[in-house]
Amino acid sequence: MSIAQTSTLFKPSIISYYGRAMNKDLTTGDERRVLTAFALPLLGSMIFQQLYNIADSLVAGKFLGEQALAAVGNSYEITLIFIAFAFGCNMGASVIVSQFFGARRYKDVKTAVHTSYIAVAVVCLALTLFGLVGTDGLLGMINTPQEIFSDSALYLDIYIYGLFFLFFYNIATGIFSALGDSRTPFIFLALSSTANIFADILFVSAFGMGVDGVAWATFICQGISCILANLVLFRRLRGIEDKGKAFDARILGRFLVVAIPSILQQSFISVGNIILQSLINSFGYSVIAGYSAAIKLNNLIITSVTTLANAVSSFTAQNIGAGNFERVKRGWSVGRNISWCFVVPVSLLFVFLSDTFLLIFMDSGALDAMASGRAFLRIVSPFYCVVAVKLISDAVLRGSGDMKPFMIATFSDLILRVVLAFVFSFFLGSIGIWLSWPVGWTIGTFISIYYYKSGHYQKHLLMAKDQG
Repeated sequence: MSIAQTSTLFKPSIISYYGRAMNKDLTTGDERRVLTAFALPLLGSMIFQQLYNIADSLVAGKFLGEQALAAVGNSYEITLIFIAFAFGCNMGASVIVSQFFGARRYKDVKTAVHTSYIAVAVVCLALTLFGLVGTDGLLGMINTPQEIFSDSALYLDIYIYGLFFLFFYNIATGIFSALGDSRTPFIFLALSSTANIFADILFVSAFGMGVDGVAWATFICQGISCILANLVLFRRLRGIEDKGKAFDARILGRFLVVAIPSILQQSFISVGNIILQSLINSFGYSVIAGYSAAIKLNNLIITSVTTLANAVSSFTAQNIGAGNFERVKRGWSVGRNISWCFVVPVSLLFVFLSDTFLLIFMDSGALDAMASGRAFLRIVSPFYCVVAVKLISDAVLRGSGDMKPFMIATFSDLILRVVLAFVFSFFLGSIGIWLSWPVGWTIGTFISIYYYKSGHYQKHLLMAKDQG
């Protein structure tokens, strides 16, 4: 089907509003301007997304105390397993829809959306059932201290009730990104995450609730954001006159080729983090509290760079769909430079003002917790510029669908971090755990760059041309 034929699938009114003003063709224009304009709202969205978890920890630590902060942080490592599945589904839908959109195959765009939603519904249902029966077992597996066990279980149970909101919001944002629209998710998240902060405080201080208060506040605000995002998305998709298929096994296969490795990547990272959390828990709840505060700050930065990388993935996928390989390489350079502009100042702030940031979550009297969080930030944050290069290189591999080297680089980083954490901690205590991060990141970065520079993913350019 030619571009001229497929372009008629959009109603003129939808083209004039949605196609030009909202959806964004990433295959034309100056790469730096296009990618920057596309990536910055995504970055803002992820920062607001992270404010959900930061708000929970902030309110728990400031209003409920050190043990509540430790309980929320301890539960967070388990929630990352569910987030891993949501992220993988997001990437599966985003890459496939991006490639169809870049190739102007609009009928397949809508079929891919329908197929992705069916797949996500099945995955989400299975995980919800698993989570509802496995909470205590998961918390016991990571050696959760008895003092914080009940609060950790309570927070986790409420979180699991909202998995459908988590998954269907992520699938919607993945499709928005595939269509080149990064502003709409940003607007939803900015409003809902800001509301979540006030809701956390309201539930805890005015209603006298505990950890369950911050959990229910997040549940409500994220639910509203999910519903609004999906309503707008499906209104957007009505602009495609041809309904497409309700389900397509071939497209499901392409979805799974990207989604499963992405899920495995994030899941194994989460499992690795759970193993590390189990090790950290052996040092007592003061170290847990310090780590809980520091890791929230760390994850804010890493997840933000991951979001910039997701923009590079969408950029790569659209341009591979359009058969423009040289533009993909220029996109890698632009993505790297944007990420460095973000992480270098943050690294300096975390090194020299670590106490200031940690005091957001805890009182200055929590000396042991402060010392633990301070050590983590000062050891790990100088290496943000290294891991940023890894994430951008991974993004090109993922956007092209070349998942094998993507997985190799990820697992190398993860395995090294987990193994070295146990080895180093035997000699250096909790400091040894923190030291495992930069070592794993550095080696993983070299592997990712090697695969990117090898140009192995170019075969997917040829496949895209053949399919077009």
